[in-house]
Amino acid sequence: MIAIVRSAPSTIEFCTSETQQRAIAELERRRIGALVVIGGNGSQQGAAALDAQGFPVVGVASTIDNDLPETEVTIGFDSALNTATTYIDRLKDTATSHHRAFIVEVMGRKSGYLALLSAIATGAELAVVPEREVTLEAIAEDVQAAYARGKAHYIIVLAEGARTTATELAEYLCQHPSGFEARITVLGHVQRGGSPTARDRLYASLFGAAAIEALARGQHGIFIGWRKGAIAELSLGTLNETATKVTPDLLTLADVLAR
Repeated sequence: MIAIVRSAPSTIEFCTSETQQRAIAELERRRIGALVVIGGNGSQQGAAALDAQGFPVVGVASTIDNDLPETEVTIGFDSALNTATTYIDRLKDTATSHHRAFIVEVMGRKSGYLALLSAIATGAELAVVPEREVTLEAIAEDVQAAYARGKAHYIIVLAEGARTTATELAEYLCQHPSGFEARITVLGHVQRGGSPTARDRLYASLFGAAAIEALARGQHGIFIGWRKGAIAELSLGTLNETATKVTPDLLTLADVLAR
């Protein structure tokens, strides 16, 4: 029997060989011969650990952060991006009518990819991401310059893993008035729920079928992702690498669209 698990254990305790062996013993007791693990980096590292212990595992790339290496797409990212875009568009209406600067914090763990694409999609004035260093002083100066140019609002999309927090940024902007009132909106876990987009539903179907087919062939120690327009079988061993999807070109595009 094959068990399908969403978000496998990724706790510190699960990192020990003893705990992994206990997990395998429990799976065997339940007559489970293989696992399909659906999740992000932590889940897939847990999957890799079990597979290294000799228990067959195939992962399915699924995280709103889209921060797994090798795969261009992860299930959930498109839905989270659409959710963030919807709420930022609504906040922009309020920001314009009340002449405000909004700091919108989105999820993404240590990756700024979700924040950056949200900023590009909505034409936000600034994306603050961990992949690019920007000082509070520089942000305040840009907000002031936007006000001087006659902008009616200023939207900052801030990644949760950024080098400054929303609170620090809001306090700094209050100490350096620009003409805009600063407000914070944290989208939080609202990005993780709701109805998935059609694109995510299709990826989920394609990835899931590929995972089962791989196990049926006796293939394991891999996770299913997407590369160059097609399903890709990727090594769970690559999960120790850093995924860099925030590129200079994307950062430049965000800056150009903000003007």
